[in-house]
Amino acid sequence: MSNSAEKEQRPPIVVVMGHVDHGKTTLLDYIRKTNTASREAGGITQAVGAYEIVRNGRRMTFIDTPGHEAFSAMRSRGAQAADLAILVVAAEEGVKPQTREAIKILEETKTPFVVAINKIDKTGGNIDKARNDLSAANVFLEGFGGQVSYQGISAKTGDGVDALLELILLAADMEDLSFDPSAPASGYILEARRDPRRGIEASMIVKNGTLRRGDAIRTHGAKGKVKILEDFLGAAATSLTPSAPAIVIGFEELPLIGEEFWTGEELPAKEGPQGRKGESGVIVRKAGSAAATGKELRLMLKASDAGSLEALTAVIGGVGEKDERGIAIVDRSVGDVTDGDVKSALATNSIIVAFKNRIEKGAQNLAEAQSVTIITSKIVYELADAVAELLAGKRGPQAAGKLELLAVFNTEKADKQLVGGRVVEGTIRPKMSFEIVRRTEQGDETVAGAGRVIGLRERKSEIFQAESGKEIGVLASANVTMQVGDMLVIKK
Repeated sequence: MSNSAEKEQRPPIVVVMGHVDHGKTTLLDYIRKTNTASREAGGITQAVGAYEIVRNGRRMTFIDTPGHEAFSAMRSRGAQAADLAILVVAAEEGVKPQTREAIKILEETKTPFVVAINKIDKTGGNIDKARNDLSAANVFLEGFGGQVSYQGISAKTGDGVDALLELILLAADMEDLSFDPSAPASGYILEARRDPRRGIEASMIVKNGTLRRGDAIRTHGAKGKVKILEDFLGAAATSLTPSAPAIVIGFEELPLIGEEFWTGEELPAKEGPQGRKGESGVIVRKAGSAAATGKELRLMLKASDAGSLEALTAVIGGVGEKDERGIAIVDRSVGDVTDGDVKSALATNSIIVAFKNRIEKGAQNLAEAQSVTIITSKIVYELADAVAELLAGKRGPQAAGKLELLAVFNTEKADKQLVGGRVVEGTIRPKMSFEIVRRTEQGDETVAGAGRVIGLRERKSEIFQAESGKEIGVLASANVTMQVGDMLVIKK
């Protein structure tokens, strides 16, 4: 084992935290001389990004964390992986809900931090409100009864940013950060996703040792080999040392975000309770559970990466808690929306909610053919609004036709059920998909299943459509046995 004399100075890992729209990403943009903020969907950061800069010949790594309330767990992981933090507070708005949450996380993780009071260009340099709000939140700045360093800045113009970076380097020197270059690499998983071409892709921060291409790598829940190693810019690398952000291809299973990783064949002893934690602390109502009543809006959640899936689950869970009908989460997974997802949605009578991912062409075609609804957006709160509207009945598939079943002739084969009924609304045509709405003993209506019209008959003749008022025979396939009294609801 290496001794302390063999250790080298480690660049600081700095997390940038604060309320949404207070300028965290704009600050990083100025530091990195890039323009990420304008490319963020909806103007908010929705993933943990890690970036490396050089300041006065010294490397510094910055972690940008989301400000929206849905991304609380991602902010917490960013703080756990960091050595220092910048708490960004807008001068004209002061302390807001996510500011308080960030302060709580920094206290819990015991992360040293400095305060950047941003947008002084908008207030003429007046930062009194921010200082007073911070004092009320028990953050006492230097010169105002405390020892927390602060700097007034304009992330937009760059005013004060140089002085802020000097404060960070000074704080890093006080922390005496070091690493052992000969030790096996270790660090934290920041993000994980399934790339359709490259496989499982993990974004990580190296905290100790040297990470090399070809290393065996593992967490307490996943293992693999570093087949591809890239730096934060996506350039191929043979090795990376702390505090470098890294992209690794080679895990056999999707590692959990926030997990610690190590290289080598053996894992160090794990402190505390054994077992792998779930992807989210959010409790979701699962379809088929005791809590599911059959009245819920049934959803399949898909996201581009594990962190986004966690945030989506939290947001949708919050929507469900506010509505007495509730939401049943049928499935959650990472990756693009495939035709397999559409088939599962059809079988479970679910709506697919997709966050920041791609819908494969085959899946899109199948969804259109089978009338499976896919709601997609790159902005998480737009998805929350869409689901809330679905619960309220303001959005989503409207009935194109309704058929009340008056007779059942042959239902022995699920894929060829022959029934008779009256068209009570709209128009019915072959190849249309439908939901089977059934009244329970309690008088409530519930969706009992789904199916598709194969053919229509009127008296003994085959017809190609039937309008409201007609009594017809229907040959259909369905995933449940149809009954007299059922309503077949055709969706647009």
